[in-house]
Amino acid sequence: MSRSATTAMRTSPHITPEERAALGKQARRRCPRSDHAVYRPSPDRPDPLAILEEQSAARVPELVPIRYGRMMESPFRFYRGAAAIMASDLADSPRSGFNAQLCGDAHMLNFRLLASPERKLMFDINDFDETLPGPWEWDVKRLSASLVIAARANGFDDAERARIVSSTVRSYREAMIGFARAGNLDVWYAKMDADVLESLAAGELHRHGQRNLARAMAKARTRDSLQAFDKLTETVDGRPRIAADPPLLVPAGDLMPDIERSAFERLFRGLIERYGSTLASDRRALLEDYQLADVARKVVGVGSVGTRCWIILLTGRDARDPLFLQAKEADTSVLAAHLGASRYRNQGERVVSGQRLMQAASDIFLGWERVDGFDGKQRDFYIRQLRDWKGIAMPERMLPEDMKAFGGVCGVTLARAHARSGDRIAIAAYLGSGEVFDRALVTFAEDYADQNERDHQALLDAVHAGRLHAEELPAA
Repeated sequence: MSRSATTAMRTSPHITPEERAALGKQARRRCPRSDHAVYRPSPDRPDPLAILEEQSAARVPELVPIRYGRMMESPFRFYRGAAAIMASDLADSPRSGFNAQLCGDAHMLNFRLLASPERKLMFDINDFDETLPGPWEWDVKRLSASLVIAARANGFDDAERARIVSSTVRSYREAMIGFARAGNLDVWYAKMDADVLESLAAGELHRHGQRNLARAMAKARTRDSLQAFDKLTETVDGRPRIAADPPLLVPAGDLMPDIERSAFERLFRGLIERYGSTLASDRRALLEDYQLADVARKVVGVGSVGTRCWIILLTGRDARDPLFLQAKEADTSVLAAHLGASRYRNQGERVVSGQRLMQAASDIFLGWERVDGFDGKQRDFYIRQLRDWKGIAMPERMLPEDMKAFGGVCGVTLARAHARSGDRIAIAAYLGSGEVFDRALVTFAEDYADQNERDHQALLDAVHAGRLHAEELPAA
């Protein structure tokens, strides 16, 4: 099986559905579905902390301790920052031989509420920093293990965790079978909107879960540029400015006091103008109606801490018509070392292309650019709205049935994303109507959660021994 990320993700569209299904069933002989249960660390498994240190070497030095501090907080937080470690662990795992566009970091908190361009609330994958074509199984395994890790944190027992994972994987499998029977356009138009979510909640969630979902949906609709403007800015000399909250939020002028404000404004104004060329013409025209007001560096997430991330405040008709964009550094995917380099030379374009391929509807301001920094180094960025009705799950508030239902929605969403790029007919035939794959991933997820706990403890030990320096700060 090829490890090149440029390998075609589908079998030939010119063979019949029956022939594609036959290929899926044949794959069971070379890679039995029960083999996916196996996780045994290699005797020469790379040091997980060395993998983190290698990533950190390219990041903003003063922010790296914040990353380690956040990863120390719990095994789940460690897992969120350990996509590169898991990619290394999956490199020699069983593969059916069918590729799809991968999220690359499909843990449960990267599935969330967001807005469609038509201003409808959707549920979809939201993080594509590591996206690359590869074995579809990898995303399913990362999702499954994340659910076990979150369930352990909540004190759920073995049987409850098994039900959560098997339900999630069954939802993925059954959804893929449904997409295999659907026409190409039907797959492309499929989405998980608010109406579908509410219908599922009514049938699967207890009142506790239904109330949590209703609150999350209501809150998501308030999270937009105006809400960010009220929270993140102050008025200085009659003009809106991003308020400093170091080290998590630092205005560009404070980071670069020796550089005239006009100089960094020219840098970011040029970035915005050039990135606009990656948008559709109508959206480019909309962007041109805004003007730059301020820029700040923001610390975001867990795994992303230390990468360069800027928030850019633009204003429209007046100061109360804001648009907040986020320009986030895009580095080589953690999957590339194991699957081959992306066909896109600009890593920002890699992220944007993967996101557009996997999401049912993407941010109207999603684009990319390459920037020459003041330090003389070129870096790739992707740009999107900072807040566009985004709502994130809170697993610590979930009962077992809530997490089971949430996992099921994630499974359907991931299947739809994979079906857009991979051979959905072959994958569905490989999975089949039985529960062999479902049961296999229950075992895998538990074993990998054990590995994650060992790696988390190794981080704690390294910090206590002085090998790594960590700084614990509130989440952004």
